[in-house]
Amino acid sequence: MLTLKLISEETERVISGLEKKHFHGAREAIENVLAVDKHRRETQQKLDYNLSEAKKMAAQIGMLMKQGKKEEAEGIKASVSEMKENNKQLEAEKSKAEEELTTLLCQIPNIPYDEVPEGSSAEDNHVVKSNLKECHEGDTVGNWDVNPSLGMANPLPHWELAKKYNLIDFDLGVKITGAGFPVYIGKGARLQRALINFFLDEARKSGYTEIMPPTVVNAASGYGTGQLPDKEGQMYHCEIDDLYLIPTAEVPVTNIYRDVILDEKDLPIKNCAYTECFRREAGSYGKDVRGLNRLHEFSKIEIVRIDKPEHSKQSHKEMLEHVEGLLKKLELPYRILLLCGGDQSFTSSICYDFEVYSEAQGRWLEVSSVSNFDNYQANRLKCRYRNAETKKTELCHTLNGSALALPRIVAAILENNQTEEGIRIPKVLVPYTGFEVID
Repeated sequence: MLTLKLISEETERVISGLEKKHFHGAREAIENVLAVDKHRRETQQKLDYNLSEAKKMAAQIGMLMKQGKKEEAEGIKASVSEMKENNKQLEAEKSKAEEELTTLLCQIPNIPYDEVPEGSSAEDNHVVKSNLKECHEGDTVGNWDVNPSLGMANPLPHWELAKKYNLIDFDLGVKITGAGFPVYIGKGARLQRALINFFLDEARKSGYTEIMPPTVVNAASGYGTGQLPDKEGQMYHCEIDDLYLIPTAEVPVTNIYRDVILDEKDLPIKNCAYTECFRREAGSYGKDVRGLNRLHEFSKIEIVRIDKPEHSKQSHKEMLEHVEGLLKKLELPYRILLLCGGDQSFTSSICYDFEVYSEAQGRWLEVSSVSNFDNYQANRLKCRYRNAETKKTELCHTLNGSALALPRIVAAILENNQTEEGIRIPKVLVPYTGFEVID
């Protein structure tokens, strides 16, 4: 969440940033925060004054008792008792203000960096790079007209290829669990495992330490990274135990550093993790959910960094280069988007999406989001580092990205590598799959 220091010292910049993110009622929300915080501070000042006065009065009582002025001492004792009762009310008032302040802050999204473009929807996102053509400043998704061609008359979508070559059984998943839970079979399962191992090996080569975290988390973890409160109802909740199935490994991995003070010399911390991810995807329908396009359970490798503020933009750049390198090695047509303010997530300061093209579906498929959260998550997590020079503690910056999410990568590999003889496996995956062609 945004820090009170930022909100109070740079109020207009915060309001402007929230408006850029199309957060309705930005000014009113910030004014409410400042008003509640003012009341909290005034209450704290009254408490501090009363406690100071009570301490002085206690000393007076002792002196009066020694002097034999019992009646006068008893009078002061009565005043102290009355003050204690007043303090109880002030404590309750302060606690209520603190709770209200936290609630208000949790409802306010992060503000975007200056370089984030204006815009209200995905159509306004900027295409900043592609391996298909040169990009120019100001190119938006809405005017992007480059689509690759497989050179096939009627390329099949991945769900038909999966059925033709017995790679994925969507109906069996419905039988066992429900829609959105596919069953991978034979070479389909081996391709999944190959991608997982390839992505983890590439992350290790880039200096990431592999973590194998739980796939269920408590409410404090969901709150720490901003998934809770769950405004869109996307998380699976185990109500009896009050635990949540993770929507991404970002949640457990980042929460390793909740309530932790790190040494500056240990930054940046670089972790990666393979997990299953679970999302309800409430409200999804139509062609966007066909096949592997949108699942309730899927495999993903996540990269996470904890860094100091002055280095986090460099970390973000390195993460983007890592993800782009994976797509190059997989020989997939891709483009990189800088998301506009209105299409950014609740918690991010800046986010780039990676998309691969599906000619069979005639659309681009998002396969990764790489975000810098500035100190927004760290403030919720109380994740800090000790400055080596000043010895003071400061909030860290947190970053994460998909490297990569498997379902749409699998879809793109199947669709973009189909031939009359079968589906060609990208060369970089052959040592992992053990076969060169699915036929």
